[in-house]
Amino acid sequence: MSIQEIDPTTVALPPLDPLTAEEISRAVDSLRRGPAEAESFRFVSVVLNEPDKRQLATDPGSVVREAFAVLVDRSTARAYEAVVDLDSGVVTSCVEQPVGAQPPIMLDEFDEAERYCKADPRVVEALAKRGMTDLDLVCIEPWSAGYYGVDDEGRRLIRALVYTRLDPRDNPYAHPAENLVIVFDLNNQEVLAVEDGDFVEVPKETGNYLPEHVGPARTDLKPIEITQPEGPSFEVDGHHVRWANWSFRVGFTPREGLVLHQVRYRDGDTDRSVLNRASLVEMVVPYGDPSSVQSRKNAFDAGEYNIGALANSLSLGCDCLGEIKYFDGVVNDSHGNPITIRNAVCMHEEDDSIAWKHYDFRLDEAEVRRSRRLVVSFIATVANYEYGFYWHLYLDGTIEFLVKATGILSTAGQTAGEKSKYGQTLNNGGLYAPIHQHIFNVRLDFELDGPSNAVYEVDTEVPEVNPTGSAFYTVDRLLGREQDAIRTADAGRHRFWKVVNHDSRNVVGEPVAYRIIPTDAITLAARPDASVAKRAAFATNNLWVTPYDRSERFPAGEYPNQSRGGEGLPTWTAANRNIADEDIVVWYTFGMHHVVRLEDWPVMPRQHVGFTIQPFGFFDRNPVLDLPRSSGGDAHCHNGGES
Repeated sequence: MSIQEIDPTTVALPPLDPLTAEEISRAVDSLRRGPAEAESFRFVSVVLNEPDKRQLATDPGSVVREAFAVLVDRSTARAYEAVVDLDSGVVTSCVEQPVGAQPPIMLDEFDEAERYCKADPRVVEALAKRGMTDLDLVCIEPWSAGYYGVDDEGRRLIRALVYTRLDPRDNPYAHPAENLVIVFDLNNQEVLAVEDGDFVEVPKETGNYLPEHVGPARTDLKPIEITQPEGPSFEVDGHHVRWANWSFRVGFTPREGLVLHQVRYRDGDTDRSVLNRASLVEMVVPYGDPSSVQSRKNAFDAGEYNIGALANSLSLGCDCLGEIKYFDGVVNDSHGNPITIRNAVCMHEEDDSIAWKHYDFRLDEAEVRRSRRLVVSFIATVANYEYGFYWHLYLDGTIEFLVKATGILSTAGQTAGEKSKYGQTLNNGGLYAPIHQHIFNVRLDFELDGPSNAVYEVDTEVPEVNPTGSAFYTVDRLLGREQDAIRTADAGRHRFWKVVNHDSRNVVGEPVAYRIIPTDAITLAARPDASVAKRAAFATNNLWVTPYDRSERFPAGEYPNQSRGGEGLPTWTAANRNIADEDIVVWYTFGMHHVVRLEDWPVMPRQHVGFTIQPFGFFDRNPVLDLPRSSGGDAHCHNGGES
């Protein structure tokens, strides 16, 4: 833990900067002296209470820097939301949340659950039945409980799964205790039930990936050196970044992790707004195996676990390569103590092949310009899986978001020699991994040349009257209201969506636009009456559009943990508000349909999914015509020659 000491009387922080460690401590102290003075209160998160963007745009001098805290009173199992004025130290509001509202699980609670579970005689007995007598090797893994109609008492629950190691450095996911689930009350710190189902032998075959088990590393790869002798091209002032024509602010929250604010592109002498705010706001990982244990695995890694708080401290040469700028992430533990995640966010430049090229065969001359991209990323470990979240900004105004998944499969046990259609057998010792999905939702608060924007769906049509048989064109359809904009991708129609500003026109008189290219546009593989379909309704469609509302932040609602469903996007869009020429927010859903491979074991090679938003008439011509020729190259490149 590291605390950055800042004297608030001498330093005025920009309104969108994340809270410092000192500010978190100050907010917690105010709450401890006020509504949260009882020892039973725990602090789920303490973050910047982001100012309303309209106030920030019109009267930034009036913005008061505030902290927003989510708390749980363990004695009553009730959640609270509080706001603290950081200048005065006054708690300006503290609102009790409805019965059943369960904030994300805190890191401290993971440790507490494991400790108390191992101390329960019923758990020890169930473990001994499976030959697990060395408790130091047993791993209790907390999974969110979801909602299946069995708990209406407002208890704060987890359903813990059990794995074991064969030695202290063994991979525990090779040895699941199948059909053993521990139901644990986080508030009362007690085991409520031990669900000890049909006995399945614990798989004994190892699945280790450490060097001492794999053998000597290969020697056929030569080093790749990334050097920038004159330093990186970006400039950083606190959390504000300028790179090439781009500028933006870096934010960080425990729930979302990396946030990009005020994303703008300099076009000539003008900084043009593109996005006001962009972040991953939710993800759900539902499993397709209908067995009693596996079917209840559908974690909401942002809303139930605070994925930003699970961010890694990144290492040069391992997680990031080149000339790196790091940003720390400051979060808090359940007692309100600030914790600094060193190097939580990594920023660097990467070469990106050619930006454009043309070879004039008549003159035997080629003009080539190289592209590059700015990469801003963080990586989080959620128990077995690692997720890397990467924002790529390109020189031509394109923005790409990628999620890179690696880590270890969530495994299950079966009788040796059996196979299940719901998963991939991993070895001959009774280990398999169920089919599942990783579904992500990104919130894009667009501001193309200002806040008045609209969205069109663009499909390609082949006309009925078609003399050549090969004619086709695109058709734009305005999505005028929220219900119109609940959409899925359609590869057969080459569908994409276009965000426009009707008040800002390009050189040919068309409204300036960016298009959303819906790659990896999967949706939830579940029936509408499934519990996960109700709780993760955002994942049933790829596109949602809402008018901007400061309070509408998370697509599955503020508190998806143990929710019954229906909150968030389904509730908001039921109002069917106007979204044409309004200040709008676009929610895009995408993901990975993970049909497990043998090659994913024992540690998964990186897989990546994502999407792109791309200028579509936002500029009057190619915005990277002014890129320089490669340094040291010929004035003209000849076909097949060197540059």
